[in-house]
Amino acid sequence: MLDELKNSKKLVGIKQSLKAIDKDIVLKLFIAKDADPALTGVVKDLYEKKGIDIEFIETSIELGKACGINIGAACAVIIK
Repeated sequence: MLDELKNSKKLVGIKQSLKAIDKDIVLKLFIAKDADPALTGVVKDLYEKKGIDIEFIETSIELGKACGINIGAACAVIIK
């Protein structure tokens, strides 16, 4: 699950995830379950409409660590 994210080219954060979908370079979206739904909801809805796979991770800290950062991340994407 998270190994896929650790070993892939990625972008981290809501802003980066929104930019990536506009460029049509996203393969998969990861969202932290404990992230604010008011923030992640927009990203989730957009990715669902595009038919891109979404995977939910328990905590933002866990997602951040998988991305190689020392803080939490609300979302991250694997890119082409």
